[in-house]
Amino acid sequence: MTLASCGFSGGSGGSASGGSQSLDLMVASYSDNTKAEWQQIIKDFEAKNSGITVNLDVESWTDINNVIKTKVAAGKQPDILNIDAFAGFAADDLLYPAKDVVSAKTLDDFQTAFKDNASIDGTQYGLPFIASARALFYNKDAFAKAGISAPPKTWAEFETDAAKLKASGTTGYGMPLGSEEAQAETAIWFYGAGGGYGDAKTLTIDSPENVAGATEMQKIITSGVTEANPGSTNRTPLMNVFIQGKIGMQIGLPPIVGQIKDKNPSLKYGIAPIPTKDGSSFTLGVADHLMAFKNKTDKTASIKKFLDYFYSAPVYSKWVGAEGFLPTTKTGADAMASDETIKPFLDLLPDAKFYPSTNPDWAAAQGAIQSQIGQLGQGANPADLLKSIQAKADGK
Repeated sequence: MTLASCGFSGGSGGSASGGSQSLDLMVASYSDNTKAEWQQIIKDFEAKNSGITVNLDVESWTDINNVIKTKVAAGKQPDILNIDAFAGFAADDLLYPAKDVVSAKTLDDFQTAFKDNASIDGTQYGLPFIASARALFYNKDAFAKAGISAPPKTWAEFETDAAKLKASGTTGYGMPLGSEEAQAETAIWFYGAGGGYGDAKTLTIDSPENVAGATEMQKIITSGVTEANPGSTNRTPLMNVFIQGKIGMQIGLPPIVGQIKDKNPSLKYGIAPIPTKDGSSFTLGVADHLMAFKNKTDKTASIKKFLDYFYSAPVYSKWVGAEGFLPTTKTGADAMASDETIKPFLDLLPDAKFYPSTNPDWAAAQGAIQSQIGQLGQGANPADLLKSIQAKADGK
């Protein structure tokens, strides 16, 4: 990515001395439509701001972490990045505080919980981009064929139901532990055991509760009720197998509702809370972020124009709705309040657990989980494996 700037000054859509300014925007791909949606937003923005050009780079979730690390190492980071974790970049003094790149009105529009989750020691660096929650999607026809009357609430019920589904000819549970998003599937079992990843100050990968969660994961894999080779299976292609009706249960996100409607509207499915060790309720909440990098040329005025435009209610709510996520702004929530497809997930948010994204070591921990947790399916000792991941998180 080549950073380009010819100077920019004042005026809505104007530039100094006939010059212009270019912004590099790197975003993650959430669906097949992500690129087209961003292209339309950029087209509309540039039509209103003739002095600013936005260069779009769309990366898959499988690749984006490695791509941005390479860009940063070469000093070629984008001006604006959409990703999940931001704390490591903030710790290296690479990011502008949020107040420098959005207006006070936009800053105040974010929901308080998301603003707190995007702040480090009282300074907000991340701009909450989208929110999401996880829930258990289950195939009603497969359940009926297996003689299951209701979705499981506890791990014991889950094990029984997964075995029944397998015996009736359907893969019992989809467990994606590939590099795309292994940290999310792992979190389901860690939090379900009463554990978690820790907080902004301390990561707790190898806690006794997490070992119990990892042990349960291994038990499920070795029982034969999952797809083959979970460690090399990514979430997106596996969810497509669920949508085709070939998997009995899988954890899913709000956009899956729209994907089912588009790809297999005849699928009879239900959405239920995630089963846990003791049946208590929780969901994995996710808040991805936008962030603005400091570069050699001061582009804060142009960045602010673009981000304020993006977060305006009509633009932002349209993007969030098209991708099937939950909004992080108050005006966005108001604009989407009548959308029944996201209501089951909105109901789960009060019990949400979040990644410790403000911990500067979280990016390293996430990478270690993505690359190593699949070893559970190869017979790795859960306690030893989590100690290894903890060491990576601690920089050892």
